Amino acid sequence: MTTAVLAPPRRISPRRTLRHGLTLAWRNIAQLRHSPEKLIDSTLMPIIFLVLFLYVFGGAVQGSTHAYLQVLLPGLVAQMAMFATMGLGTALNEDIHKGVFDRFRSLPIARSAPLVGTILGDTVRFATSMTCLTAFGSLLGFRFHTDPLSVLAGFGLAYVFYLAVSWISVLIGLVAPSPETVQGLAFLWVMPLTFGSSILVANTSTMPGWLQTWAKANPVSHLTESLRALMLGGPVGNHVWYTLAWAAGIMLVTFPLAMRMYARRA
Repeated sequence: MTTAVLAPPRRISPRRTLRHGLTLAWRNIAQLRHSPEKLIDSTLMPIIFLVLFLYVFGGAVQGSTHAYLQVLLPGLVAQMAMFATMGLGTALNEDIHKGVFDRFRSLPIARSAPLVGTILGDTVRFATSMTCLTAFGSLLGFRFHTDPLSVLAGFGLAYVFYLAVSWISVLIGLVAPSPETVQGLAFLWVMPLTFGSSILVANTSTMPGWLQTWAKANPVSHLTESLRALMLGGPVGNHVWYTLAWAAGIMLVTFPLAMRMYARRA
């Protein structure tokens, strides 16, 4: 008597794809549970940036550290949303070199699940950075001036932008020849976007003309101004829509490129 072997379905439904991605995301979270020291950078980096920027630039930019703290912290939320993605590419590249992704490709799972799981699992780093930054900022005197719903909307917007930008880091991790190369390539695009924006100074009129143009078009500036309005009050304007449009555009470009490179590299 022969038993018929059912071939796995060629097309995996979005629901199963999400389930596969969440399963692999839990794998990454479990690794952090067993190696919590991997979260040291996500814990200390926001605090170090906050202390350095606040006490180095506070008096010169805003007249007092307390006044500058109110402007700086929402900007650092945007900065940490960018910096939190930098470890993604390195971890992904290391997994590829170790053969982990070869094992994933042999499993009957959605092709995008390993990449989606990597990003969703790394959400813990984002949440850790935001928690440490907000808690330490509150100890130094920062206060929200809007309602809780607006504050949550601000963090939600930062998370959406983080998810979109994460695909750039994933793409670099797939393209880079070695894990050591990933960090250098990541700094090349993260640094101009973060420091060439309104994160550290809300008034960009003192910048040279070319840098003003860059800062105004910079998606990180739009995210920063959205966060300041949602956390401190004031008109939001079109900054939220520009931020969402940038996030959607980044996803539309980087996701298919990442999937193509994953098929070639992994």
